[in-house]
Amino acid sequence: MCGICGIINFNQQQVEESLIRQMMQIMKHRGPDDEGVFIYNNVGFGFVRLSIIDLSPAGHQPMVSVDGNYVIIFNGEIYNYIELREELIGLGYSFITQTDTEVLLASYIQWGEDCLNRFNGMWAFVILNKVKNEIFGARDRFGVKPFYYALANNQFIFASDIASILKVIPAKPTVNEQIVFDYMVFNRTDQSEKTFFNEVKKLQHGDKLKLSIVNCQLSVSKWYDLRSNLKTPFDSPDEFRNMFSSSIGLRLRSDVPVGVCFSGGLDSSSIVSTLLKDYDKSDLNTFSAVYGKNVCGDESIFIDEYRSQLSQMYFITPSAETLLNDIPAFVKAHTEPIPSTSPYAQFKVMELAQKHVVVTLDGQGADEQLAGYHYFFGFYFKDLLTNLKWFRLMSEAMAYVKNHKSLYGLSSLLYFMLPDILRGKARVSEKGYLHPEFIKKYERSNSIASTLYASASLHDALLDHFEYKLEHLLKWEDKNSMWFSIEARTPFLDYRLVERTLALPPEKVIKDGMTKYLLREAMKDTLPESIRLRKDKIGFGTPQSDWFRQEKFQVYIRNLICSDSFRSRNIIDYHKVDNLHKRHIAGKIDAANEIWKWIHLENWYREFID
Repeated sequence: MCGICGIINFNQQQVEESLIRQMMQIMKHRGPDDEGVFIYNNVGFGFVRLSIIDLSPAGHQPMVSVDGNYVIIFNGEIYNYIELREELIGLGYSFITQTDTEVLLASYIQWGEDCLNRFNGMWAFVILNKVKNEIFGARDRFGVKPFYYALANNQFIFASDIASILKVIPAKPTVNEQIVFDYMVFNRTDQSEKTFFNEVKKLQHGDKLKLSIVNCQLSVSKWYDLRSNLKTPFDSPDEFRNMFSSSIGLRLRSDVPVGVCFSGGLDSSSIVSTLLKDYDKSDLNTFSAVYGKNVCGDESIFIDEYRSQLSQMYFITPSAETLLNDIPAFVKAHTEPIPSTSPYAQFKVMELAQKHVVVTLDGQGADEQLAGYHYFFGFYFKDLLTNLKWFRLMSEAMAYVKNHKSLYGLSSLLYFMLPDILRGKARVSEKGYLHPEFIKKYERSNSIASTLYASASLHDALLDHFEYKLEHLLKWEDKNSMWFSIEARTPFLDYRLVERTLALPPEKVIKDGMTKYLLREAMKDTLPESIRLRKDKIGFGTPQSDWFRQEKFQVYIRNLICSDSFRSRNIIDYHKVDNLHKRHIAGKIDAANEIWKWIHLENWYREFID
């Protein structure tokens, strides 16, 4: 809902308010409605507000407790704040505002760090505890809301956006080339606490921090571990359906309009259909990216299933021209490179939504819980193979090929069976255009081949995706939505739902060559059958392959890869990318994902490093 930032000076000097305000200005898009600064000796807090709950001035932050001993800045939402508020009133607390911020602060005062386990929501917050002369901060279970920090110039600097930190650190930022390598080779980011900048780290999801403001000792530790918090799996589809509906209901709590980012896929359609059936939201606003019938990435045929039920459906058509125009803003919005143009479609959807709502719901997290990506079949087949379940393996493999007319799931099995080092080499060889010295320097020190792709079973793979992959999707969504001053909420990531879904046996996740088995069963009589039984997966895809063959983009890409800066970075072999680009233009290959990575990485260097 907001943006937070702060500086703690280790030399005990008072924080300069001008520095805090510079940090706030950089992320003003996160909170256009209000702002506030708090300075206390060597501690400085800054806050920009996007008003969602209790729109009155009473929701102003930084918020100070009645006794003046505690000060909070908070980005996010505690969806169960009403229930917690009633519990705290029963314990003798009184409240001045109707905000969840005041409930969060009172919860910390009452229960200390244990308050975190009581929250159902998304958050990154920092509390100054004057009694203990301590800063306490924490991030939500799955990493929906961001928290970045740097230890620089005898200071602890933190913010919701990396750009705010870069604004005030004295040294010019430098590149973490290992992260660049992982991005180029594995299409992955955010799998650890490291960022693309050597100077900046992120607080991991489910982590907390403490910082003494006297001796300035920092400690970071985990307060939530998913593997140790799994609960009893759902007994029936109805049980899952009820919990899912409850999650949606909590996320409707808002004093501003709410809409849905609607792709037409199984996940966002489940949200829309549940809102219609359980909450009678016929006035629901939906926002979709479309490209025209039979164009890659277009899901109009499924979105149109709701034409008779919804009167406020809004559409936008991203194009090669809009992308070309938006590249500078898109690069600034994300602060770090992303490996495909799929988030750009979401970027444009958020731009559209800004005209109508302040809060959106979407389907992030369902794929990681219920094996929505096709390579999860590879993990499932590996699971069956290593456990000698030959008959089921053959049955599921045949069903997969029949349903999807593809061998991708089987090739994924072969890849996941390789030793770690060969998995890494296989991905490097796929690229073929990276500079040999760059490969030599970083291929053995990457962690992705031995973590995300080394899972022993489908169950482990799903847990590993929550640990190492989900967060980059949540980051992209946060950057896209907050750039347009919108709060994005994720019903599939209610921890009550996650902790029971990830405890399911494999056959409740993948069955008869189809993913998301439990969700599909739960949505009977709720979803249109054409969507409930969909076999393909698109999400917010784009026709990027065709975009990059258009003349304007050909010229743009040619100029980029021929530039002195691109050729001098010693990451990419110019001659090889030139050849790949020509083959893509000729339609001999589809190198769109790789081309986009060249574009975004080079523009990122120019914007944030050069």
